[in-house]
Amino acid sequence: MQGYTPPTEDYRFLLGEVLGFDAVMDELHKSVDTDFAVTVLEEAGRMCAERLHPINRDGDEVGCQLVDGTVHTPPGLALAYRDFADAGWTALSADPAHGGQGLPYVLQLWLDEMISASNVSFGLFPGLTRSATEAIAHHASDDLKAIYLEPLVSGAWTGVMALTESGAGTDLSLLKTKAVETGGRSYAVTGTKIFISSGDHDFGGNIVHLVLARLPDAPPGVKGISLFLVPKFLPDAAGGFTVRNTLSVGALEKKMGIHAQPTCVINYDEATGWMVGEPNRGLAAMFTMMNAARLMVGIQGLGLAGAAYQQAAAYAQQRLQGRGAEGSSGPVAIIEHADVRRMLLGIRSFVEGGRALAGWTALQADRARSHADARVRAEADSHVALLTPVIKAAFTDLGFESAVQAQQVFGGHGYIREWGMEQYVRDARIAQIYEGTNGVQALDLVGRKLALAGGAVATGFFDLIATDLDQASETAQAVQIAEATREALELLRESTVTLHGASVDAIGAAGVEYLRLFALVCLGWMWARMAAAAAGGDTPLHRAKPIVANFFAQRVLPQARGLAASIAAGETSIMALDAAAF
Repeated sequence: MQGYTPPTEDYRFLLGEVLGFDAVMDELHKSVDTDFAVTVLEEAGRMCAERLHPINRDGDEVGCQLVDGTVHTPPGLALAYRDFADAGWTALSADPAHGGQGLPYVLQLWLDEMISASNVSFGLFPGLTRSATEAIAHHASDDLKAIYLEPLVSGAWTGVMALTESGAGTDLSLLKTKAVETGGRSYAVTGTKIFISSGDHDFGGNIVHLVLARLPDAPPGVKGISLFLVPKFLPDAAGGFTVRNTLSVGALEKKMGIHAQPTCVINYDEATGWMVGEPNRGLAAMFTMMNAARLMVGIQGLGLAGAAYQQAAAYAQQRLQGRGAEGSSGPVAIIEHADVRRMLLGIRSFVEGGRALAGWTALQADRARSHADARVRAEADSHVALLTPVIKAAFTDLGFESAVQAQQVFGGHGYIREWGMEQYVRDARIAQIYEGTNGVQALDLVGRKLALAGGAVATGFFDLIATDLDQASETAQAVQIAEATREALELLRESTVTLHGASVDAIGAAGVEYLRLFALVCLGWMWARMAAAAAGGDTPLHRAKPIVANFFAQRVLPQARGLAASIAAGETSIMALDAAAF
């Protein structure tokens, strides 16, 4: 297997020539510019390539073990996490008030991409801790914030989301975990949670569980759910956290992939916890965690696709097989075959377009967090809300598809563990499922996000894309991608009108296809911007961008027509067959 090469030159291109990073930083972080940001990303990339990628294969093969109730992670993982935290990476974008560095979120999201590319199992530990930190910072009492935020931000402690139960997955209204007040503002939490990523480990330090549960007098359904902070260790008389709470690991899930990640069944046996937020308002706090986690999961798909592309492109340059153009003698490298190029360009067009869209979205998150103008903050926040289900679902779908295509480049060798490609396929699959399945993301986009501000958020976003496409069309080498994206955008607008006020069945029937159409338009938009920005450069990167953009225009964006036709067909053919006939 090849090593991992961080895409720092692409980051520099996006920051300096496509996304207007320095202008945004003039508004938000005057001490940060493109050169500084790239330096940070280069150092992060070095850590991913030299510390995380080398232990990825062994982590997959050895996996996690549960011995006498204690989780043991694969060799090297605990030390790598401590080195990661000691170097300050867990604090990169966190609030300085809690010990964070307060750096732009775009650096965090691209760090997540590199971590996911090099060791996606590892990335869940800091990623879920960050999500838990967000929920505590936004919803917990000042007392809880004072105790828990700083060690979580520093990486001394880690965080866990404990939401799912055997009978309550997407439908959290069915959860049965109970919490009973015990005095002193604490609660006894009892129940069993499943699929708990990072539920336990051997890194040392506390593990802070954020647990959804019901109070005894809670109303039924989702309106009766509260959120509780339940630490693995409770404070002792001296103020240290050494007293073992009454929660335990019942089992480790046996999984298709992410073997180095301990996915636990957790039993809470009257475990001591404290409420986060208001009684029966746990879903509001949960969605603070989930939205942060959904962006992270989308980036997992992007990172895995990028890593798989690197392996497949290197293999295609080396593997001799078949004949080349008519009249050529001897076998040629398979990169000379059009079908292999088609597969590689399909992956690359997603990875580089997705990387740009992730960066644009992250800068909107920075504006939403820090801009001085409340109207700018609100608009940026609405853009992040609109794009969160798109990035989560489309990036993980395309990430899995890309991993399969990269495996295909290897032929039979891709199916053999020795080459490492089958791990990318296995690891990528879960991202389409956890933190809300991709079908649920599509329902969220069509059923909720399109209705934001009476539809004005989506309409304004489409208008923004149209304006950028007009500008890109003024550059000759961006005309083709701009025109193809404009056609797809019009289909997206028409499909949006079709689904406005549609029935539940109509939304369910069209949601996944609508989200894919939405994502293709967004990727085309980014490719138009990149093709236009590359016009003035003469590096290999600059020369390649318009070529890949035109591939996306000619070979990927035409899918928009089929998607639009399917959306327009409605739900009749899907709902016609009687349920008993399946």
